[in-house]
Amino acid sequence: MGGGGRGGRSRTQRKHFRQSRENVWKRSKADEDPSSAQNPSWTPFATQNDAFDLYYKEQGIVHPQHWEQFVSVLRTPLPATFRINSSSQFSDDIRSQLENDFVHSLRDEVVEGGETEAIRPLLWYPGNFAWHSNFSRMQLRKNQTLERFHEFLKLENEIGNITRQEAVSMVPPLFLDVHSDHFVLDMCAAPGSKTFQLLEIIHQSTKAGSLPDGMVIANDVDVQRCNLLIHQTKRMCTANLIVTNHEAQHFPGCRLNRNYERMELDHNMGQLLFDRVLCDVPCSGDGTLRKAPDMWRKWNTGMGQGLHNLQVLIAMRGLSLLKNGGRMVYSTCSMNPIENEAVVAELLRRCGGSVKLLNVSSELPQLIRRPGLKKWKVYDKGTWLVSYKDVPKFRRSVILPSMFPSGRGHQDLVDSSCNVDVGDDTTNVNGNAGDGIQAVENSVMAESAGEVSDFPLEHCMRIVPHDQNTGAFFIAVLQKVSPLPAIPEKTKTEIDEQYVKHANQSLNDAQVVDTNSTESPREEVLEAVLEENVDDNEPNTEDLEFIPVTCEEQDSKETQEPKNVPKMEKRVPGKRKLQIQGKWRGVDPVVFFKDEAIINSIRDFYGINVHFPFDGHLVTRNSDVNHVKRIYYISKSVKDVLELNFNVGQQLKITSIGLKMFERQTAREGTSAPCAFRISSEGLPLILPYITKQILHASPADFKHLLQNKDVKFADFMDAEFGEKAANLMPGCCVVIMSKGNSVDTEPLQVDESTIAIGCWKGRARLSVMVTAMDCQELLERLLIRFDTEKASSGHVEIFSDDVVGDVQPVQE
Repeated sequence: MGGGGRGGRSRTQRKHFRQSRENVWKRSKADEDPSSAQNPSWTPFATQNDAFDLYYKEQGIVHPQHWEQFVSVLRTPLPATFRINSSSQFSDDIRSQLENDFVHSLRDEVVEGGETEAIRPLLWYPGNFAWHSNFSRMQLRKNQTLERFHEFLKLENEIGNITRQEAVSMVPPLFLDVHSDHFVLDMCAAPGSKTFQLLEIIHQSTKAGSLPDGMVIANDVDVQRCNLLIHQTKRMCTANLIVTNHEAQHFPGCRLNRNYERMELDHNMGQLLFDRVLCDVPCSGDGTLRKAPDMWRKWNTGMGQGLHNLQVLIAMRGLSLLKNGGRMVYSTCSMNPIENEAVVAELLRRCGGSVKLLNVSSELPQLIRRPGLKKWKVYDKGTWLVSYKDVPKFRRSVILPSMFPSGRGHQDLVDSSCNVDVGDDTTNVNGNAGDGIQAVENSVMAESAGEVSDFPLEHCMRIVPHDQNTGAFFIAVLQKVSPLPAIPEKTKTEIDEQYVKHANQSLNDAQVVDTNSTESPREEVLEAVLEENVDDNEPNTEDLEFIPVTCEEQDSKETQEPKNVPKMEKRVPGKRKLQIQGKWRGVDPVVFFKDEAIINSIRDFYGINVHFPFDGHLVTRNSDVNHVKRIYYISKSVKDVLELNFNVGQQLKITSIGLKMFERQTAREGTSAPCAFRISSEGLPLILPYITKQILHASPADFKHLLQNKDVKFADFMDAEFGEKAANLMPGCCVVIMSKGNSVDTEPLQVDESTIAIGCWKGRARLSVMVTAMDCQELLERLLIRFDTEKASSGHVEIFSDDVVGDVQPVQE
């Protein structure tokens, strides 16, 4: 849900957040009080906007016979959906628990919307890894019979085994056709649900201890949203990710100077280009009405027009960074053709025959989608416009040729009506000039005068809510078949002037009515689009005034994270100030870690196999090598990109890179250990197959004992031999692996995807786990379910079935 505009000041103290505007889907406390049962039934605020109805009826996004069904679904809360993270060690177990447990236990629960099943897999999502629940968030929180399912969702989401994500938001990555060796750019990535999907696909076929050849760069314009993106993707535990902080439409090209001595590079990368680009752009977001119903009262026709130019600029930048033969997905969570088909048509127009719109109707056949429009209209100041020749001269800085199906400007048309004085006094039901829509067609709306696009826009996809009980979404899949044509570029000053002028004038008309606000509607919208993103710690989307959004959403918490977009700074054209290369303000540097003494001490202490590549794969975020606290591991692909970035003057502003592999132990006992660095939980799965020292094999009983108690004396383990081996280890970090049988393994370590291991600290008299309490709880519950299943099939495994898990106390790492 990141964006491509310009950042600015923090808006965490925005007035409309302090007002705590009520969520229309929530009942008041009086309504929730059983003692008020005799009160009249609760009725939500009106989810009706005449301008919305008339606008989309005229655009014909659904058949008139289906209009009532369409809007009736739009006025109901969005069901909860979530995705099992296929990279999780327990992904198959979680899917089995849903299929064999919750599907049956929730069968008798009352569901809404005519659904016959309480929960069900999304059949169009591969492998039954995405699920639809017919319970709203309110039901999940308030219904006691759903408590176990609710707790399951909360815990698994917090651990990272599932991602709570809107169903339609899961679609764009599936059409990218990502392979494990692809370089992928997610241009507007925060908060990271789609980025997580892309990483899953890249890691899909990798084995334990290995890394894919591909990588993902996830970009967002706002550094605070980058932090949310980092938090979200950290659960993936990947060394193949770089998070950057740039305006998407100005994402660096990272091209080496032709005179650069290429022999200094150990790879053939002269420019950073991508096999796949996800372009999930900022949009007006009316496809999220079911999730953010307060948008009903804010919606107006000017919202999409103010973002059209930015969307084109971001998408064009994405195509310029795409390799020949590469694929880009353009998507929005808007239903507006000005933000959708008009943008795609303009991309095809600018790129000539170098880019084609793909027909992907045979992909994901169980996903119901509707073809894109080839014909639409533009609404401006109370008048429908079907051609740019109908736009008055004084509106041509706001209404652009690219908004129309033909895309032809006045220089290509006989300008016979450009001086017609179009009325500017139309008002909507709330009294704002230009917001209402005439219900009766004027003369320029005649069917014969309408333009039809020459491009095959029917290959685009529009997902509407009533087809599969979802939100709304638009998706177009583009392929670059040859280099883009050389188009003379305007100077940066001219681009800035046109960009700022268009945005400011468009927003004059995107007025928002806020009866609770002392600010004028225009000031609020200008602030929303021209300033920085809303902070991610702010309330849910129902508290937002209209803010252009991107389609990515964060569903990992009980309340929906606010959707944000970048905003343009109000500045003097031609005065764009660039950061000094290599000294990005507020961002820690990325430094290759080359301290041989520390590296050798780590290798020797853990007995790390020489086949595990260290040279050039370790980085830190601290230029002072004497005070390094964390060492990160990067894949070969990320290493190549990082080296290129150094060679081009550090054009990439990197906020996160690599996988945290080693961390300095700051505990009191850490100072006496031979090796000051412990293996992090995130990095353990990758390096585990290469460790030959500091390893213990625990029986399931002792492994469980360690998870439950967190801190166990050597003499207190059930297996005395295990306790003795633990006592004989060198002090410091060690790895405890759970044996697959009831006894301790004596065979050499054979690590695969099923191996269960945790990091521990070996002190003078005890072993202490170095994972969080929540991770311990999740691991105990997963093993309980797994062993209960084995017990049912074999009749002899009882290790995990005699105690209640979940009473887990916090542990200090």
